[in-house]
Amino acid sequence: MSEELDYLSRRVASGRLSRREFLGRATALGVSATFANSLLASVVHAQGPVRGGIIKGGVRGGEATDSLDPATIATGVPLIFSKCWGETLTEQTLDGGIENRIAESVVSSNDAKTWTMKIRKGIEFHNGKTVTAEDVVATLQRHSDPKSKSGALGLLKSIDTIKANGDEVVVTLSEANADFPYLMTDFHLIIQPNGGKDNPAGGIGSGPYKVSVFEPGVRCGGERFDNFWQSDKMGFADQVELLAINDNTARISALMAGQVHMIDKVDPKVVDQIKRVPNLKVEVVSGPGCYTFGMFCDTPPFNNNDLRMAFKLAIDRQEMVDKVLRGYGTVGNDFPINASYRLFPEGIEQRTFDPDKAAFHYKKSGHSGAILLQVAEAGFSGAVDAAQLYQQSCAKAGITLDVKRVPDDGFWSEVWNKQPFTNGFWSGRPTQDQMYSTVYLSTAPWNDTRFFNEKFDKLLLEARGELDQDKRKNLYREMAIILRDEGGVIVPMFNNFIDAISDKVGGYVGGRNALMNRYAFAKCWLTA
Repeated sequence: MSEELDYLSRRVASGRLSRREFLGRATALGVSATFANSLLASVVHAQGPVRGGIIKGGVRGGEATDSLDPATIATGVPLIFSKCWGETLTEQTLDGGIENRIAESVVSSNDAKTWTMKIRKGIEFHNGKTVTAEDVVATLQRHSDPKSKSGALGLLKSIDTIKANGDEVVVTLSEANADFPYLMTDFHLIIQPNGGKDNPAGGIGSGPYKVSVFEPGVRCGGERFDNFWQSDKMGFADQVELLAINDNTARISALMAGQVHMIDKVDPKVVDQIKRVPNLKVEVVSGPGCYTFGMFCDTPPFNNNDLRMAFKLAIDRQEMVDKVLRGYGTVGNDFPINASYRLFPEGIEQRTFDPDKAAFHYKKSGHSGAILLQVAEAGFSGAVDAAQLYQQSCAKAGITLDVKRVPDDGFWSEVWNKQPFTNGFWSGRPTQDQMYSTVYLSTAPWNDTRFFNEKFDKLLLEARGELDQDKRKNLYREMAIILRDEGGVIVPMFNNFIDAISDKVGGYVGGRNALMNRYAFAKCWLTA
C-alpha cells in the first residue's frame, strides 16, 4: 500500500493527478485524510521547490476601499496577500492543527487563564528591525483596545493584561480559554513593528515577501524578502502578484490565457470546462465555509422572530446546493458550524423547506407587504441565482421577496453589515469559539445580524473555559440550537472551496480553506 501511495503522491506533485483524486484513492486504501495530506506535503517538497519567477494569481474580493491595515482586512485580496507579507504568532496547519510561527512555544497555566509565549529569536521585519516581545505586546494591545476597529476585537475581549518579560509575552485572561493558541492564528493579528501603532497600513511585516505595490481594488505585489527566517519553507518565487478580478468569467479567462497561475472561488458551473483544459487542474476542498443570508434582529420587520422563522422555512436548501453549488457543498442548518469543526454537535434536526410552516409563521408575525433582499456576487458566487431561487420558494409560502442586485464594488463596505437583509460569506475559523466570538457574540464588531442574546453569550464564555471536551460539546450544541431558532442568520449551504491552478505551479497540497488556507502564493513555486 505504501508503494501505491508514494506513486500517487508523485503523480500529484508532477501535476498528473489532482489532490481530490489522490485523497479519494487514498481513502479507498484505508488511509485517513490527515495522514494522506501529510504524506502528500512531504512528497511535494521532496520533489521541489524551485526558486525564481513571478507567481501570479487572480483573486476575488478586491475593493477600492481595501487597506493593508490587518485590523480592517475583510476581503479576499488583502487577506490572501497578508499571508505573503505578514506573520502571526501561531498558524493553523493544513489539517487543522496548530503550528508555532513567531511564537516558538505557547504554554498554558492549569486553569487556562495565563498563557506564556516565547518569541522566536532571529526574526526580522522588512524594515530591518528585529521582532521583539514588545512588538507582540503592542500588536495585541492595539487589536484588543475597546476603541479598536479590529475584526479581532471580539476574540480578545477576555484579555486582562499583556506583559513582556524578556523574550516572553505573558497574557492573562479574565476567564479561561482552552483555544487561546487558535485565537492567535486570526489573520488580523499580524505582528507589526510597535504593533502597527505608528503606521498600521504600511505593510511592514516579517513574512516571505516585502510589499512592493498596493493598488486597492486593482493589484498588489511583493518581492522576496532575503532575510525571511524560514526561507526553506516559503518565499520561493522572486515575486508574487495578485490581481483583483471579481468577475468570475474574467478570472477564468485570465487563467486560461496564462495571465495568472492560480485563481480562487471557481464557479461550480464551469468546473467541467476547466477540467478539459490540458494544462489546468481543479482543486476542491471541503471545509468550514458557508453562504448566508442575514437579517438584522433589532430592525423591523426582522425584530420579530416569527418573521425570521418564516424566512428560514421558506428557503429550499437542497435546491440551492444542487443548482447553485452543483453539488460542491452541503446543506446548512442556520448555524455556521459543520462537521469540519472539532466538537461538532451532531443530531440537531435538519431544517428543511416547508412552505406551509413558513406561511404559518409569516401570518403570525403580522407583517404584510414585500421584503427587500440586497445581494451581490461579491458576497458569494452565484448569489443572484440563489436569491432568485429564494424568491421563488418564498412565493410558494405566500411571501413576496423583492431582490435587488447591488454593485460588487463597495458591497463589503457599504452593504454588508449596513443593510438589514443581505447575503454574505464566511470562510470559517479554526474553532467554534472563534467563529461565534467573531460574529454572534453580542459585542462582536462583525455581528452582521445584530444578534444580542444574553444566554448565548453566557454559554459561549462557559464553553470557552471548559476543559472537559464532552461538556464543551454539549454547550456548543445548546448554542447552535439557540442561534438556529432565534438568530437572524440563514445558512442555506456550506460551500466547497474550488481553486484552479496551472500545471506550472508546484507545491500545492490543499488544506481546509481556499488556496492552501490562503498560503498558496507564499508556499508554492513555479516548476518552469
